[in-house]
Amino acid sequence: MSRMGAELTRATLLARGGKVAAAVAAASAFGGLAPRASAAVPDGDLAYARLLVALELLSLDFYTRAIGAGGGGQLELRRARAAERRHYDVVAALLTDAGQVPATAQDIDFSYPRGSFGSRAAIAKLGVRLESLSLGAYLGAAGSLQTPLYRDRAARAAASEAQHLSLFTAAVGGRRLGSPLPAALPLAKVSDGLDEYTS
Repeated sequence: MSRMGAELTRATLLARGGKVAAAVAAASAFGGLAPRASAAVPDGDLAYARLLVALELLSLDFYTRAIGAGGGGQLELRRARAAERRHYDVVAALLTDAGQVPATAQDIDFSYPRGSFGSRAAIAKLGVRLESLSLGAYLGAAGSLQTPLYRDRAARAAASEAQHLSLFTAAVGGRRLGSPLPAALPLAKVSDGLDEYTS
């Protein structure tokens, strides 16, 4: 969980205030809101940005562990990790531009079910869960964010996450082409999904 000791001052910004919500809000509290930025960027947009930062940190951790486990598909895993790093950089920059400090890998400890990286099939199964969460999160953000630039970034990231999901669904014997209208996830549901992987 978070190693930062800041008091949680925005407990309500993530509908349920789960473990990840606390870690992300505590990390951002160190930077605070710049006066001009707080007036320019809606609190809801910043809440989504904080949650997406945490989600990208989970994705980066997952891909790093998957690559370290060896096996096939290394090139695709490395490319997907590079894409997740780019997503993180973009979302973190939104917070930085608003005068906040985004969470980093040192702020949140992730944990996974036993055997998650024991085989290529196990990695692919977990990949389906995590990329489904990421896709739903970015689709939810694209539909909810008020700042046009943020909506654009979220929609573009969702397209990338859909590609990652396609690779994993094919690897577990599913269809490479998924739903023509994938479901968007609300903020609280994404927070709950993240909580499953925090220790």
